[in-house]
Amino acid sequence: MLSFKLDMPREALDDWGTPEDIGAATVEGPIKCAGKLLYGTFESAVSGGLYSATKGKYRVTYPFHEHATLLDGELAITDEATGDTVVYGPGESWIIAKGATVLWDIRSDAIRKSYLATTVDL
Repeated sequence: MLSFKLDMPREALDDWGTPEDIGAATVEGPIKCAGKLLYGTFESAVSGGLYSATKGKYRVTYPFHEHATLLDGELAITDEATGDTVVYGPGESWIIAKGATVLWDIRSDAIRKSYLATTVDL
C-alpha cells in the first residue's frame, strides 16, 4: 500500500526537467518539474507516484488518464475544450481523461501531487 497524506514528510524527488521534457509546452515560466515513480514504469499500462512543479503555466495534452490529489500549493487547471477552470488546494483531487488538453496555472511557488495514471481505455 502507498499512502499519501497531507502531513507526510516531503521526500526529495528526481529532476524531470522542464514541461517540454514531459511532453508539455511552457506558456509562462521557467518551470522546473520533478517526480518519483513509485508504482509501475513509464511504459506500464498503470503507473503512479509523486510529481512537483514550480510556479508558471504550461499546456499539456494528456497521453494517459489520470487521477491526482494535490498535496501542496495552489493550482488552476483549465480544460481547453470547454474553457472551464477549477482551482485546487491541498487535499483536492481531479480526473483528467486521456487526450484532453489542459492549461496548468501553478499559482503558488510550487505544487506537489500524488497521481495514478493509466493508458487503458475502458
